[in-house]
Amino acid sequence: MTLDIGYLLPTRENVMQDTHAVAPLLDAARLSQDLGFNSIWAGDSLLARPRHDPLTLLAAVAAVTPGMTVGTAVLLPALRNPVVLAQQLATIDQVSAGRLIVGAGIAADLPAVRAEFAAAAVPFERRVGRMMEGFRLCRALWQGQAVDWDGRWQLEQAHLGPLPARSGGPPIWIGTGTEAGITRCAKHFDGWFPIGPDVETFHARNQQFIKAANAADRNMAHMTTALYLTLCVMDDAAAAEKQIDTYLEQYYGAPAALLRQVQACKGGTLDQVLEFIRGYVQAGAHHLVLRLVGDHPATLHALAATRSELHP
Repeated sequence: MTLDIGYLLPTRENVMQDTHAVAPLLDAARLSQDLGFNSIWAGDSLLARPRHDPLTLLAAVAAVTPGMTVGTAVLLPALRNPVVLAQQLATIDQVSAGRLIVGAGIAADLPAVRAEFAAAAVPFERRVGRMMEGFRLCRALWQGQAVDWDGRWQLEQAHLGPLPARSGGPPIWIGTGTEAGITRCAKHFDGWFPIGPDVETFHARNQQFIKAANAADRNMAHMTTALYLTLCVMDDAAAAEKQIDTYLEQYYGAPAALLRQVQACKGGTLDQVLEFIRGYVQAGAHHLVLRLVGDHPATLHALAATRSELHP
């Protein structure tokens, strides 16, 4: 399988720096396209980590980067009404000509995230069930037939328009690191999309994902193992690692050492970062989504110039 590489737009970082304009994000998306990256991504949060709405933004990104894959890294579907979400995702899939990927998760159990769910009038403890039923409803609406639904949401002979450009709707990748979550992902969705942590754990969990998918008689040719990486490239490796620590603590409001236990992060020289990435590719990652710390344009150029070195 070929290796795809994506760039995560700095929506959270820009808002943290009091930069709310969308034009710089569109410029960054165009640059990543010009440099040969395969995909462009946007994260999601309402109040816990304020940022641009990913769905609205990705529609604009898809319009200015024809041919590029666009995706959410990751969307919190439980915060949204699935009928509205199905229409939004179908529209973005049409704008992107069938190049949308829905990366999704249930959200971490943190006080700020619980407050975010409360503000949206969504019960936090029931978020897994809401996500599962919500995506089943989205997929039903994407078939183009009248839908009757008697569950958390009530529909009677409902028709959705537009339908997605991709038959059956965009692929859905789930970000999870638990055994139950990985098994659920393998049975019901199209890709596994973790945020780390170390290579050995990633490899073991990827084997679990593959085993569970095979047990569920899924076609692995249509499944993807993706990975979300946080990288900082500098000539001074120690300074790069320190910059990541500062970034993580400002971004999440939690100790960097704790966050690094669950997230794959690497600061160092270009060669050190490339070696770090190669380890995950060798462990089974097919699609990398890169969150960059520091000078984004310079890092994008450096990684694009050395892309051939990422293959095992």
